[in-house]
Amino acid sequence: MPRRSLARLYKDEFSSYSFAKFQQDLLAGLTVAAVALPLALAFGVASGATAAAGLVTAILAGVLIGLLGGAPYQISGPTGAMSAVLIVLVQRYGLEGIWVAGLLSGFLLLLIGILRLGRFIAFIPSAVISGFTSGIALIIFIGQIDNFLGVKTPAVDTAALKLIGYFKGGFVPDWHTALIGLIVILTMWLMPAKWNAKFPAALLGLIFATLLNWALGWSTQTIGSIPQTLILQDRLRLSAIPWTNLAEFIAPTLTITALGAVESLLCGAVGSNMTGVRMQANQELIAQGLGNMAIPFFGGVPATAAIARSSVGIKSGGQTRLVSVVHAIGLLLSMFLFAPLMGKIPLAALAGVLMVTAIRMSEWTAIKFIFGKRFKTDMIAFLVTMLATVILDLTQAILIGSFLAGAVFLNRIAGIDIALQNVDPARLKQRGIETAGTCRHIRVAFLTGPLFFAATGQFNEAFTDLRGIRALILSMRGVSLIDTAGVEALQRLSEKLHAQGGALLVAGAHESVKKMMERGGLVQMIGAENFFWSSDQAIVAAEKRGCSLCSAESPE
Repeated sequence: MPRRSLARLYKDEFSSYSFAKFQQDLLAGLTVAAVALPLALAFGVASGATAAAGLVTAILAGVLIGLLGGAPYQISGPTGAMSAVLIVLVQRYGLEGIWVAGLLSGFLLLLIGILRLGRFIAFIPSAVISGFTSGIALIIFIGQIDNFLGVKTPAVDTAALKLIGYFKGGFVPDWHTALIGLIVILTMWLMPAKWNAKFPAALLGLIFATLLNWALGWSTQTIGSIPQTLILQDRLRLSAIPWTNLAEFIAPTLTITALGAVESLLCGAVGSNMTGVRMQANQELIAQGLGNMAIPFFGGVPATAAIARSSVGIKSGGQTRLVSVVHAIGLLLSMFLFAPLMGKIPLAALAGVLMVTAIRMSEWTAIKFIFGKRFKTDMIAFLVTMLATVILDLTQAILIGSFLAGAVFLNRIAGIDIALQNVDPARLKQRGIETAGTCRHIRVAFLTGPLFFAATGQFNEAFTDLRGIRALILSMRGVSLIDTAGVEALQRLSEKLHAQGGALLVAGAHESVKKMMERGGLVQMIGAENFFWSSDQAIVAAEKRGCSLCSAESPE
């Protein structure tokens, strides 16, 4: 799709805007705000920061990223996937680590968008993305067990070690706290979908749990004070940026960048399928970059586009990006009007929200498809990525997933199909092509697939035995691309044929493939007269040259 400027996006979006559409945006925005409020609070805590940090992130992302984004339906904020990454950073580097890595990842996202490299994110196989998402869901779920049970177990480096620690015992659960979390889980799980559409189950569960905790006077741990300001006391300051130690943040920065880009573009793909409106991927990445560069200076955590909130906005009838702005204003008003009440929400209630969210965020449909159809390569990619995410550091999981993505991609495209056939004069005659039918040493090889470095081994093996062949015609209409390794393989094949008195002819090569052959010197080597539009033309030409080609024939 052609690149469009932000001004053009605004023109297309608001060219026929009316008061009726504004009413739809207003209602959709308020609906999204009701859904986003408990999630913003929960993801702020799950990130290792505070509920206030999650709220500030949702407000700023809703305005900044929403206004600059590449699609009218994208709504950004703190997400579960990002919180799973950030909690590890907090344990290692503190809140400053989140802010510095968030700032640097914002710069990288901005750079990727400006350089128009967003489409390369789509090269990651769906099985790898599903495995990473499921692994993050497990991390979120395991990370909330402490708050759900009302205990404090020792901090560890990975979710797998955390889970193993629970089986060792040494803690006493608080049943009051667990009951609070269970109320939220049951409310979200059992509430009918039609009721949930009118009033978010997560918000209703938080209200029930908070009222019960207050009425019975239980001493469960709560969120605590929420400042009524967008500029939090704990925030990034220029003087606090460790300019001399930025190398330490390379790995977490790359992790946040990759996750933010993938999640935002996946959200755009979902929104595009629901609305039919294509997202401008590079503009979206520019918006994500600018937003994440600004948010740390207010005390927020890295944000990305959220599929759940964007889907709610679409289903609620949202028309433009004003839905994101209205949702942010709704959250801002809730901060000033209900901060004292939100401060009394039990952490166990937020744990219940996150546990249900973690279960739902796993891509069960994709998992069922991969394992139901028994796609072995995808099953392995999914399991390896998921286990690496849970057992290893998330940065390592990203690297393993990326390597696995490349391996899966190469494995799927590396195969080249080679069908070597004798010339059948009778069949050619049926097609109206007259041949002399005297040369028995012409072969036609039909190639299908890319001829590049990963396929040259198979190509060379197919032409190991050239005995009895004086004219080899390569039908390359099915070859979509060729690289330098492919050109070299063709040159070696031509030299081998030439050494035994034969010739190499090429038929049906695409223009881009032929240009690559010209750059590699293959056209000059075998002669431009040996390139043909079709294999039939090449066969006729080879037969006309039969005297010179076949005179050197030796008995088979």
